[in-house]
Amino acid sequence: MHEMSLCESILQVLEQQAEAQQYSKVKTVWLEIGALASVETEALRFSFDVVMQGSLADHAQLEIIEVPGQAWCMPCSRNVVVQQLYDLCPHCGSHQLQVNSGDQMRIKELEVE
Repeated sequence: MHEMSLCESILQVLEQQAEAQQYSKVKTVWLEIGALASVETEALRFSFDVVMQGSLADHAQLEIIEVPGQAWCMPCSRNVVVQQLYDLCPHCGSHQLQVNSGDQMRIKELEVE
């Protein structure tokens, strides 16, 4: 379950930013998670609550913004939406896709005090 280590990394970022930006409490964390990022959102929510206990983000809300996967189809020469890695191009059926969006996770916004 790599979601636990993802949440530990999120906490490290929150602590670093708290020192740099002079805040002491995190109320809400907005995460953008790509459809192709291989992150199980329910496991992430559970892990977030566990990891944040006793920290500056204790009782913080976690808001998840899902980002669709996109890839460049080489034969079609266009961007296409994909639901998972190794999908076929919905237009031509090709496997020659280069993922260009939706495979990452990032902290988009924080509500702090």
